[in-house]
Amino acid sequence: MKKILFFIPLSVLISCQPKFEEEITVPEIEGHIAFMASDELKGRYPGTAEDLQLSEYLAMEFKKAGLQLYEKTGIQHFDIVQEIEAGPANRFQMGESELVLDTDYSLLSFSNSGEAKGEVVFTGYGFQIDEDELQWDDYASMDVAGKWVMILRGVPGAQEATSPYVNYSEDRGKALLASDQGAAGVIFVSGSSFDPKDQLVKLKGKQHPLSIPAVHMSRNAADQLLTTAGLDSLSVIDAQMTTVLQASSFATGIEVDITVDLHPKKMETSNVVATLKGSDPALTNEYVVIGAHHDHLGMGGPGTSSRMPDTVAVHYGADDNASGVAGVLEASEWLSAQKPARSVLFATFGAEEMGLIGSKYLAENAPIDMEAIQVMINLDMIGRLNKERQLQIGGVGTSSGFKNLLDSINSNYGFDLKYANEGYGPSDHASFYAKDVPVLFISTGPHADYHTPADNIAAINWEGTQEVISYAAEVAAALANQEERIAFSEAGPKVKGSSRGMRGGITLGLMPDMIYDGNEGMPVMLVTEGKPAAVGGIQKGDIIVSIEGKSVGNVYDYMSRLGDLKEGMSIVVQVKRDDDLIDLLIKI
Repeated sequence: MKKILFFIPLSVLISCQPKFEEEITVPEIEGHIAFMASDELKGRYPGTAEDLQLSEYLAMEFKKAGLQLYEKTGIQHFDIVQEIEAGPANRFQMGESELVLDTDYSLLSFSNSGEAKGEVVFTGYGFQIDEDELQWDDYASMDVAGKWVMILRGVPGAQEATSPYVNYSEDRGKALLASDQGAAGVIFVSGSSFDPKDQLVKLKGKQHPLSIPAVHMSRNAADQLLTTAGLDSLSVIDAQMTTVLQASSFATGIEVDITVDLHPKKMETSNVVATLKGSDPALTNEYVVIGAHHDHLGMGGPGTSSRMPDTVAVHYGADDNASGVAGVLEASEWLSAQKPARSVLFATFGAEEMGLIGSKYLAENAPIDMEAIQVMINLDMIGRLNKERQLQIGGVGTSSGFKNLLDSINSNYGFDLKYANEGYGPSDHASFYAKDVPVLFISTGPHADYHTPADNIAAINWEGTQEVISYAAEVAAALANQEERIAFSEAGPKVKGSSRGMRGGITLGLMPDMIYDGNEGMPVMLVTEGKPAAVGGIQKGDIIVSIEGKSVGNVYDYMSRLGDLKEGMSIVVQVKRDDDLIDLLIKI
């Protein structure tokens, strides 16, 4: 307790006495949001001291409301990989010279760890393009099996979005293609048109690794290798390729011995979980879940999904999602006084901004049977009710009775309800929908301050937030009190195509597990009825391990493999189902 009191300012302590208001009030909402979106909490980044401070505050609020805390503390710990870091064994031996890490070369986040020794072969831009009006194959005349391939980054000539080669320009996609060709590893080099300053790529992020090591080499070091082999400098080679726009591959005769040593840097964060036991003995073992994510982007900067990545400043996240967490806290107090028939599990989730990690962890490690959960209500960004009183509610199609119930309760509020049937969405309810739980996603919608430091308390509509929370709490109470079980209906997902990594815009109609941190395939979370994956026999829970004989280690590999496909093709997708490997024919 002393630790908590040390962190929490006096203004908040006043509201932390062992009592609670049964009504949902603006002063309490304002107090919660002002604390969470304060300079003191520094943007609530997962794994920080402020993250722990917030978790303890939330657990204390749940205790005040008379709830039963998860494992007596309310805090459900889990690990996250915030980034990867270089280990001590990294080495780049080139003939008699040993290159210096972060001076002559750098490590790439999608690299695998390991040692590989072999000849360096130059493979141009690392393209293998076979389109009606675009042909380029840097591997046609070169056997790269067991060798290190040197690849130019970007595209020939001007680095513009209009380049016909731009969809083939990503480093990871090039490295995956080199791996398919049997390369032992990849050495990337930046041509002068791609980066005149030749800045080495910094090791950041936590991308799932390829099956081979990959590094970025400086132009000076690359020129040293090429001139030692009696070849032209990289700038001359690049200029020639840009002029003729033709593949250029050759052996250098130079051997390198490279070791890449990368380690995930794990940190601990948490969900905060508490339960209100139902008052009806016949329904007390069934649950309504009310949740919201409590994390945000910290101080922003590159790699945090800030929309102002060059600005290092507190990203307050007042609407996203201090408002939703305040809703959960206020609803816990109000529902505690209502004594609903069913039990209610209240949860605030960590690491949502990193990919719904906390909610997925809770769904996989729930303190109750998932089949006992009747519905999950997710509050995310509910603090900006506009003058038109528009309130967005997703997941309405996940149970047949939702729309009538929502409309009925809204007769006392007069919101302009904007419904979406789909159960999947970019927030924590998706983790429960993937478990066949009906979901409702309540939000006042996006705004220009999203993921910027401008998302602060000044723009919160306090009275509007109070109304939204009251509405959500009434919906939860009605669902907790109805006699009938809440039947699940599949509604989506609506997975849209993306040009990133999917050059033809091909989708199979499934939702990948974006959070899986292994490298043994890509788990399938959801399959859309009537789409190619479902028609071809792919099922929820399958693990895709290859497409057209090419390995799929993770979601990044999967996206790249889709980029090789064209509409009208019939492809073989191999999945692991239980302990069996199954080949499925998919028509796209």
